[in-house]
Amino acid sequence: MKTREAKIINKGLEDEMEVWGYRPCMWKMILVGVGAVSSGGLLLLLLYWLPEWGVKGTCTHTSLRDAHTLLLRTTNEFKQWFRAKVHVMLAPGKKPFESLDLQPTAQLPNGDHSIGAAPEHHGMFSQNLPAQIHYFSHHSSTYYWNDEAQAFETYKGLEDVKVSCAGIYSDHSSGLCEREQDYRRLFFGENEIAVRVPSLFKLLIKEVFSVILWSFEDYYYYATAIVFMSAISIATSLYTIKKQYVMLRDMVAAHSVVRVTLCKENKDILEAMSTDLVPGDVVVIPTNGMIMPCDAVLIHGTCIVNESMLTGESVPVTKTSLPSSGEDSARSYDMEEHKRHTLFCGTHVIQTRFYTGELVKAVVVRTGFRTEKGQLVRSILYPKPTDFKLYRDAYRFLLCLVGVAGIGFIYTVVLSVMNQVPARTIIIESLDIITITVPPALPAAMTAGIVYAQRRLKRVGIFCISPQRINICGQLNLVCFDKTGTLTEDGLDLWGIHRAEDCSFSPPESEAAKESLVNSRFVACMATCHSLTKIEGELCGDPLDLKMFNATGWVLEEPIEEETALHNPIMPTVVRPPKHVIPEADQSNPSAQNMPFEIGIVRQFPFSSTLQRMSVVVRKLAEKHMDAYLKGAPEIVASLCKQQTVPQSFTETLEIYTRQGFRVIALAHRQLESKLSWHKVQSLSRDLIETNMEFLGLIIMQNKIKEETAGVLRELRQANIRTLMVTGDNMLTAISVARSCGMVRAHERVIIADAVPPKDFQPGSITWHYTENPAQITKDTQCVEIDLEKEEVYDDEHTPQEQNYHFALSGKTFAVIIEHFPQLIQKLVLRATVLARMAPDQKTQLVEVLQSIDYTVGMCGDGANDCGALKSAHSGISLSELEASVASPFTSSTSNISCVPNLIREGRAALITSFCVFKFMALYSIIQYLSVTLLYSILSNLGDFQFLFIDIAIILIIAFTMSLNPAWKELVWRRPPSSLISGPLLFSVLTQIIACLFFQVLAFLLVRQQKWYEIWTPQSDACNVSRSSFSHVQNVTTAHDVKNIRNYENTTLFYVSSFQYLAVAIVFSKGKPFRQPSYKNWPFLLSCIGLYTFLLLIMLYPVPAIDSFLEIVCVPHDWRITLVVIVIVNAAVSFMLEIFILDIVLWRLVFRGNNGVNQPTESPSSTTPQVGNERWSSSFLSWLFCRRSKPPRVRYMQVALELQGDLDWPPPPSTVTYAGESQCHVSADL
Repeated sequence: MKTREAKIINKGLEDEMEVWGYRPCMWKMILVGVGAVSSGGLLLLLLYWLPEWGVKGTCTHTSLRDAHTLLLRTTNEFKQWFRAKVHVMLAPGKKPFESLDLQPTAQLPNGDHSIGAAPEHHGMFSQNLPAQIHYFSHHSSTYYWNDEAQAFETYKGLEDVKVSCAGIYSDHSSGLCEREQDYRRLFFGENEIAVRVPSLFKLLIKEVFSVILWSFEDYYYYATAIVFMSAISIATSLYTIKKQYVMLRDMVAAHSVVRVTLCKENKDILEAMSTDLVPGDVVVIPTNGMIMPCDAVLIHGTCIVNESMLTGESVPVTKTSLPSSGEDSARSYDMEEHKRHTLFCGTHVIQTRFYTGELVKAVVVRTGFRTEKGQLVRSILYPKPTDFKLYRDAYRFLLCLVGVAGIGFIYTVVLSVMNQVPARTIIIESLDIITITVPPALPAAMTAGIVYAQRRLKRVGIFCISPQRINICGQLNLVCFDKTGTLTEDGLDLWGIHRAEDCSFSPPESEAAKESLVNSRFVACMATCHSLTKIEGELCGDPLDLKMFNATGWVLEEPIEEETALHNPIMPTVVRPPKHVIPEADQSNPSAQNMPFEIGIVRQFPFSSTLQRMSVVVRKLAEKHMDAYLKGAPEIVASLCKQQTVPQSFTETLEIYTRQGFRVIALAHRQLESKLSWHKVQSLSRDLIETNMEFLGLIIMQNKIKEETAGVLRELRQANIRTLMVTGDNMLTAISVARSCGMVRAHERVIIADAVPPKDFQPGSITWHYTENPAQITKDTQCVEIDLEKEEVYDDEHTPQEQNYHFALSGKTFAVIIEHFPQLIQKLVLRATVLARMAPDQKTQLVEVLQSIDYTVGMCGDGANDCGALKSAHSGISLSELEASVASPFTSSTSNISCVPNLIREGRAALITSFCVFKFMALYSIIQYLSVTLLYSILSNLGDFQFLFIDIAIILIIAFTMSLNPAWKELVWRRPPSSLISGPLLFSVLTQIIACLFFQVLAFLLVRQQKWYEIWTPQSDACNVSRSSFSHVQNVTTAHDVKNIRNYENTTLFYVSSFQYLAVAIVFSKGKPFRQPSYKNWPFLLSCIGLYTFLLLIMLYPVPAIDSFLEIVCVPHDWRITLVVIVIVNAAVSFMLEIFILDIVLWRLVFRGNNGVNQPTESPSSTTPQVGNERWSSSFLSWLFCRRSKPPRVRYMQVALELQGDLDWPPPPSTVTYAGESQCHVSADL
């Protein structure tokens, strides 16, 4: 296949794919049919799991236009293959938003046919020749053929026509007629997010081969056991899957089928089902609210919406109607840009505000899986593959086992031919080896650890909607934190206000509710510039707005409809001071004596995290003009004010507060022209309002750090997990908080990179500012001293040199560096700790940059602006009161970051559990393989019930109970390995295989050397050698053993191998430092004790009934004692190899530092003889294991190594780096 022949779909998006067209080929299909019959269906199974082979093996290449089948491949690093069938649809047009010139009685064709079938014609379209549209579906998205572009494309919704905001009012506000709805429904389908449980076929088909094979050999009980184990495996997988799907279904069910009110083209109002909605419909939002069944843009009225389902943040959000005139209305509607006017699917409209006599209306923009919620559900249903070594290496490891099985296959065939065994027996016994090598219970055993971890997480208040990410949490080496509400308290305390008068700051004041300030514009701004609302009589909204408004002591009222006659036919929110506080100005105004002192909020421009501000237009009762009030980030507000109104000491004053960690909000005011009417104000753009403002002053908010923050960050640092702060707050405030919570320690420098884009032929530049280190930290002094002591111990052992600096970047600087200084971005993010004034999309971009240099990134935030980053991170955890939301894979009901170490601990425990179980299941296969291979040499095998006992009584119980070890109580600096193909794990598995092989061969040969040994027959009486009491019972048999199961070699290997399974299970079931010790895992401990006791009893004191059931023969008591010695020595050797040699010697001297350490090199040399000997031993063993002078594999370590030799990094203070310079250190002094 040539890459140039491929077409690209979803270009530039996360799910970008290459697509090729194919049509069926008769001769290839005949060949595949013959091959399928010859292989007993194995070929079909292979082609089913490998879509690329399946399509190429049955089809020939053709153009996309003529294709019957499509082959899709993702363009990301995973290169996943998919196949899709092309269908044909009949429609009166080719695109969903084409105008229809049809008779009202016309019946729309809705034929859905596969290519090759003759599409039927419907109604009058048999004469009008409707268009045939080719389409295919993939991952809940439908793609339609575009003849003009000669490619498949997908339709999002109303945005596809690139309509302007004004165009929505003029062209789409009147609703659709029924035939237009039916036509668009052909393309967009029903408005539903259907969560369907996947077919059982995939889970069942892989076990069918083993069952058929063992049944052929008359191992009916064992075949039944495989079915039983497979059923348990499938049930476990399905339990997990079903649990997630039920959770998802519950999330989407609330809006799946609800009744909605529609506005029709002829101005009729009627009710319809939400599943019938299509883009372009106009829905009426009821007064008491509703759960939105689609994405819709508000065109009339205002809504108060709870978006917690999408964002995880339960603070109500105000949605206003789309701009209908002015500059803003000329812009094309964009869901992201106009999200403050968009009602998203699944969100709860709590209440509405509207014009008198008018309905609150919204135009449907997207439906079904195309909605914002549908896309999030899609990302959960079809998650992006995680580039996690465990899963890739598991397949490689299984391939190695298959290779081992291949050797056994050849050995069996050769041996059987030499012994003239019948061909049927040769085939069956050879294939037995392959089925033994890949254990049927492996999927269930691997899933069990994750299921147990998920349960434990739920107990500590962490809810998971993506269980496969739990293992990845064990590999996190960097966590990004939002600041407000995450590291610091969500609520802010008002520290004071700092008003500006006559171009200078007046002295700071502690209270804003003083009577002298009631009539001031400063307090009026505090009382009006917010998005608060009353829900069921309680004031609700953003915590900052609540604190600010409550500090004024004013009252907010949402008047009833009759009261609005004082203002206009619009229902405004009204604020007024307490009744006992009456402004003097109003008392002296005769015209106002009978009028209440109140301010009506006429229009609101909601807070935008991108613009970093919000504003309102208000009118004081009895005044003819209106006023505009603005609040936001001080730097932004100052830039929108007349420069003569901004105090000259603005920068210095702001820096004083932000350095102390205060959150500072600036206020501004503007008196609007008296000629502006209410309706004209409704159509003005915010850019026209938010200009030429007068600076009013600063509100100083105290943002306290949560009690748990410093301790958690210290724990993460000691566990060698890097922490970053990503916030929308002021830079200096963020740096101050970073120092206070220990993210930046007292003696460390912070370097602020201030980047400027190219302008007026001047290249882009970065200025490097070094912040002053505080002389002393007044808070938590003792805590900081302890931190330094512990950190120094850690640094001395693991870091090549002390890197006592951190970079701080703003969102603006980050954007400039990404675009104009791409060669610096990796160096900066390696030591960047504070990122301030970051927009939501920049947070996502930062996560992706960190992932590009091979960090395993976690993100912790409180939803809303963090949603994109939470989804992009390897592990996103949202602090939310909701049990689960689609905002992130993990949701914590605990409102502090203590959930992060809990999640990492459980992730590490689950990861180690996966390794333990995989190693155990691999050894189980190999041990059984060795036993069967040895017995094949004497034309024997294990018995049906022996297989049954091993697989059910030993393997199944042990595999499921060894996963129950809880997580270790603290985080250690070392991370668990992420790969099965690593030195320690390969050494562990290989040495255990060699040990098991040695003792099985030893027992097999020794039993043949015994004096009493003979080829066993029903008349054999070996027990009389030492214990005659059992001889008579044991040797009374009637039937001849056709399969040669009963013999001394079989009995010996059965005993030895049974103990080997238990020995490797105990040895592999590791505890500290990632899991609790196995003796605290009571089910596992009791299972091991019970099985050891049972095996020792039947070996030393045989029970005839059990011996007969398991098809084992009586052997002398002396030989039983010998077997006990062999078993004990075997267990001791396994323990020594795993615990002493691997965990103590090799890990300490060879593998230390190669798994889970951020730093790239070893510690500095020491002069003590003990350390010298250790270093010599380490060097020798490293040479022996070929581990010397290996460069680090991960990119961030490579960058760190490069920077060690760069004496000019970090750049010196007060220097400038210009864009286009080859090296970052070529800087110019200021």
